[in-house]
Amino acid sequence: MSRTFIIEAVMLAVHGQLMLPGQPVTYIIPYTSIQELYELHAGSEPIMLEEEDDGFVKQMIGELIAFFEESFNKKKIEKALVAPWRKSPPLPINEHVTLMVVLAIDTEAYGEQFDPIETELILSSMKEQAPILTDQFDLIERLIQAEIPVQAFDVEDFEFAVEGDNQV
Repeated sequence: MSRTFIIEAVMLAVHGQLMLPGQPVTYIIPYTSIQELYELHAGSEPIMLEEEDDGFVKQMIGELIAFFEESFNKKKIEKALVAPWRKSPPLPINEHVTLMVVLAIDTEAYGEQFDPIETELILSSMKEQAPILTDQFDLIERLIQAEIPVQAFDVEDFEFAVEGDNQV
């Protein structure tokens, strides 16, 4: 059975281990985080501290953009864009990784505590009853402080999250 996580698209480019899990994983990605990939790819600001790492991550972002723009995948994503909270059909990456894109809607439910993409991650997590996977420890801290009823894992705990029976 596949384990489901809510994640930003850029996490897949930054953390290669997410594409090589030990068992099937489905990542649900808010559409706005895919749009953010274009800004990160074209921007002059570094994503990573090391220049070599930054170049590699930008290359991975380019590959991810190309994947989403492939004709068949683009058509699947467009199906999700017709109504709020609709998910795309599965977009298989490899035998263990499947992506689904959701047209999440930022309802400003969490005001100034969370940015729009974070709000979409939270609302997607609630709707799908799936944990958020992030590398932003401050996001996890803010979720706890605000007592948001979602589960979140740091990317460093990915293997534990995939293997464990730690559903919400």
